[in-house]
Amino acid sequence: MAAKAGDNPDSLMTLATVFCLRNLKKTMCYQGFRNKLCLRSDIFLPSEICDKLVNTYMELVHTDSNFEPEESFFQLFSDPRSTRLTRVQLREDFVRDRDLEAIKKQDLIELHLTYCNNLSSRSLKALSCFRDTLVSLCLFGCSNIFYRKCGAPLACNEDTDEDEEESPSSRHALETDFNFQGFNRLRLLNLGGMPKELDPETLLKPLKSLTSLDLSNVQLLGTSFLTQWRDRLASLVLYNVDLSEELISTVLELVNLRHLDISQESRRISKFKMTKKILTAIVQRLVHLMSLDISGHIMLDNCTVPHFEEAMGRPSTEPCKSSIYPFQELKRALQFLGLYDTTLCNVTHIPAYKVTGSKNEDQVLNAIEAYTEFRPELAHRAINQLFDIARIQHCSQLLRALQLVIAALKCHKYDKSIQVTGSAALFYLTNTEYRSDQSVRLRREVIQVVLNGMEHYQEVTVQRNCCLTLCNFSIPEELEFQYSRVNQLLLKILEPARQDESIQRIAVHLCNALVCQVDNHHKEAVGKMGFVRTMLNLIQKKLQDRMCDQVMEFSWSALWNITDETPDNCQMFLNCRGMSLFLECLQEFPDKQELHRNMLGLLGNVAEVKALRPQLLTPQFITVFSNLLDSKADGIEVSYNACGVLSHIMFDGPEVWKMEEPRRDMVMEKMWEAIQSWDVSSRRNINYRSFEPILRLLPQSISPVSQHWATWALYNLVKVMEHCENFKEDPMETNPGQDANFGQRG
Repeated sequence: MAAKAGDNPDSLMTLATVFCLRNLKKTMCYQGFRNKLCLRSDIFLPSEICDKLVNTYMELVHTDSNFEPEESFFQLFSDPRSTRLTRVQLREDFVRDRDLEAIKKQDLIELHLTYCNNLSSRSLKALSCFRDTLVSLCLFGCSNIFYRKCGAPLACNEDTDEDEEESPSSRHALETDFNFQGFNRLRLLNLGGMPKELDPETLLKPLKSLTSLDLSNVQLLGTSFLTQWRDRLASLVLYNVDLSEELISTVLELVNLRHLDISQESRRISKFKMTKKILTAIVQRLVHLMSLDISGHIMLDNCTVPHFEEAMGRPSTEPCKSSIYPFQELKRALQFLGLYDTTLCNVTHIPAYKVTGSKNEDQVLNAIEAYTEFRPELAHRAINQLFDIARIQHCSQLLRALQLVIAALKCHKYDKSIQVTGSAALFYLTNTEYRSDQSVRLRREVIQVVLNGMEHYQEVTVQRNCCLTLCNFSIPEELEFQYSRVNQLLLKILEPARQDESIQRIAVHLCNALVCQVDNHHKEAVGKMGFVRTMLNLIQKKLQDRMCDQVMEFSWSALWNITDETPDNCQMFLNCRGMSLFLECLQEFPDKQELHRNMLGLLGNVAEVKALRPQLLTPQFITVFSNLLDSKADGIEVSYNACGVLSHIMFDGPEVWKMEEPRRDMVMEKMWEAIQSWDVSSRRNINYRSFEPILRLLPQSISPVSQHWATWALYNLVKVMEHCENFKEDPMETNPGQDANFGQRG
């Protein structure tokens, strides 16, 4: 059998790393003084393992809600005699000054800090400790690192936690004493988003050997300082930097550039206009260029070949055939060309192997891949275009598309725009059309990021997209590995008194499907989460609105399923005024057949519990059940279920029947008449997980009518064997948009 998309298993290294991180106290650590986590004395870990531990730890913190962070985790790597760190990637507000201070004795080669807004100038001191070894440094989006908190001097006080007292956005005095003096091995530097108060020239002057520099969103006071790396700089990123003729002239002096990015967000106001002359100069002067990004620029003059003059044949990457005049002078095709948000991406012949743009699926996927990490504002728009492709056309690179969207959702779980467009794209990328090509592992990854989105965003659009995406999965089978979590999230969605109607409907449907055909321990666990109370609250709200819609019917159906052979949940139903709501619904909606069937099915479950039957044995309830024996609603279903409730009550014998009216013998007579009126070959809209409650009524002589009902039920259920075959061919539909049977029992 051919492997499905995304079916590659995790490496043993990855599995072992995750296991150790989830079980630190059982594997590598012990609880020390004041419950501090300490590394065992017999442990020595090389850099390959330490790097993997730290980077996987950060991933788990950001993507797995069940993972518990350890307060003193980074202290485990404070001693280079037992642990060796070389390449570390940390991101977002979780990272604190004390974490960097904890590892300051390590000989780091690479340190990537991204959007670490809780870092202050205390961390600059820790950075200085790495100056002799650091080759690659990223401080993208860490603008607070250049500010002191509470006027603290640039000193490292290991015993203070003053950074914990300040809010993430707290800024005080700008740190002016720091520069990169002594960072002699530093080759790659990313200062994207650096505060405009800082002068890049002063900060960077000590760095003599840079080969790669990213100054995205940085305000440049002058440009000449870039020429100090004239002979060395191979990569320069100036995304969203105010371009000028002076800056372009300086860039053209950097003759060894292999990657140049002068792109900008198209909605950004800029006086600079790209021209054919500038583009030609870039190609002519920067002869080693392999990668160029000019996304977002409006061309001041036309630099494309007229359509009737274009080279014939299929799209070509040969420079001589280029539909963009300046690129005809390239010596070889570029490896990468960024043309996103430009009209140039629409031409026929583009001399580059990988192009970002919006012309086709390949360009859009390239854009998501290129811009996700540092440019979520562009990735968001590209994912939106992928959404249209998956919805209207057909996504031909399914595995790549899914992996890119998953990566974007993981990377930017706090970015609302990414979460909205990403969750919408996932809905179309996981539907029936693409399902057969997806592996179990890939679909589980989708479920994880969807649940992350539901967890962090109460916003209507994200919640609706996530719930709809979950409907594309086989329920409960594909969600069972996250069973508790998904139920908790759905119940949380249904808590508000007035929720969006469409979300409510989908969430209740999912709740119903999740408790259908699962083991009792699952149902009991969900019941303890407040499932029964939540469904009854929804029913009460619908009663107040005098509305019997799908939410009302799904809620009763869900209660029918969760109470099946689960006495604790039946007890909760009674304790939460369930019987009062049953009577109110019966009175308010006398003609709603599906509703009646679901309610009576639920009460059949309650009646199966001997300890609870006395609560049903009241004149009011017995009269209602007796009257429903005559119901023709939904075929025989309502009458059948009412008779089932009474059969269990009759099974307890005449001694428990304390009421004068209605009389026991009269009710039994009505039961006999009802059973005789049913067509024994009726096709039933019901699934029994177990025949035990029915079989319990057979070996007895207290209530012959109960025996008769049980015998009729068994005969009807097993009489026509093709029912089983039909079920195999037509499994339960889980699409809330279809007219499916939501009254499943068990």
